[in-house]
Amino acid sequence: MTAVLLGSDIPVGEPPNADAPDAPGVAACAEAATPAGAATHRPISGSVHSWDLSTGLDGPGTRFVTFLAGCPLSCLYCHNPDTMKMRNGKRTSADEMVAEAAKYTTFIRASGGGATISGGEPLLQPVFAGELFHRYKHELGLHTALDTSGYLGARATDAMLRDVDLVLLDIKSWEPATYREVTSRDLRPTLDFARRLADLGKEVHVRFVLVPGLTDAPHNIDGVAAFAASLGNVSRVDVLPFHKLGEAKWEALGKDFTLHDTPSPTPDQVAAAKKIFAGHGLQAI
Repeated sequence: MTAVLLGSDIPVGEPPNADAPDAPGVAACAEAATPAGAATHRPISGSVHSWDLSTGLDGPGTRFVTFLAGCPLSCLYCHNPDTMKMRNGKRTSADEMVAEAAKYTTFIRASGGGATISGGEPLLQPVFAGELFHRYKHELGLHTALDTSGYLGARATDAMLRDVDLVLLDIKSWEPATYREVTSRDLRPTLDFARRLADLGKEVHVRFVLVPGLTDAPHNIDGVAAFAASLGNVSRVDVLPFHKLGEAKWEALGKDFTLHDTPSPTPDQVAAAKKIFAGHGLQAI
């Protein structure tokens, strides 16, 4: 396991722009380990890939979305493979990001939106993400959302999660073997994080990518649906049809896009998946 210094986003023994570590890391612990937990303003920076304004994709309303660089997963269908490496981001201060978001707060509030931190994987940089959440919420008064695979959920302190209004949680498969095939990682940390969010009463939107021949088996979908329904805090499920819009990025990076010949699901296949989730009493979009 790669050790992580409390109060740091840098794995011990690795340079600041190292690639993603191989293990979930430390459990939620000392709440003052993050600036959000200490509730004080500290000069802190992180590796930011980009930012954008989006509507309807990253939480309710129009969102100021901060994409952090680096991810511990290697998803076969990743549409932003350029965010996988932390070193591909730009070192950016929290002050810079808050100042940028502040330009759009009037428009964001009018739309019922907020600020989302995505990636990559935000929890690869928990201190920086915690600082941004705290300041987006308390300085700018924005609704906040965390977009995460949950694999590094143990790195999110309770203090950080108090500054998060909504978690967009990707559950990529119910079958552990399929999950590993899709991501190259273990499913268990994501399920553990989902249960913890339920214990905290945190609102969750589950995201499930429907990939023909990979994640679309009815028993696999039913497993995700039954688990999500059992949590009691999942207010919505987004069934996301697989697409190949990121294939050109894979090619530009010199990487093999192994799902090149995989088709997008048909409308009937998407509808069938949604019906399974709805059968468990979940709102499926």
